[in-house]
Amino acid sequence: MEEKLIKTYSPVTFAFLGDAVYSLYIREKVVIFANTSPKKLHARTSAYVSASAQAYVADRFLEDEVLSEEELDIYKRGKNAHTATSAKNASQADYHKATGVEALIGWLYLKEEHSRVDELMKLAVKYTDERKKVKL
Repeated sequence: MEEKLIKTYSPVTFAFLGDAVYSLYIREKVVIFANTSPKKLHARTSAYVSASAQAYVADRFLEDEVLSEEELDIYKRGKNAHTATSAKNASQADYHKATGVEALIGWLYLKEEHSRVDELMKLAVKYTDERKKVKL
């Protein structure tokens, strides 16, 4: 997709796509890790794709300064975007941070920067593993 066209998209649109990309990445890793019941697959996946887990990832991205200036701008636009939905099982602050991470992933995906998506998702898994004291 052309950069000129991508600039016309809202951060909420990036987050919509980023949510799917993030979830698919985690689901693929979970399935590779264990061939088990859908209930167990869902439980393991939820530990990685919840708003609180993604908020933790956002905090670590910022703390470890892994984002470029442009990526940080997209994250902040996603975090500060007005969304029509609200968090079900997380604080509003965590929900907004998670939306920022999803916006960043969606934006990178649209730009076809798949190696960067992969790099950030590997970090996200690592951070979540450390937080949950589990391993995918």
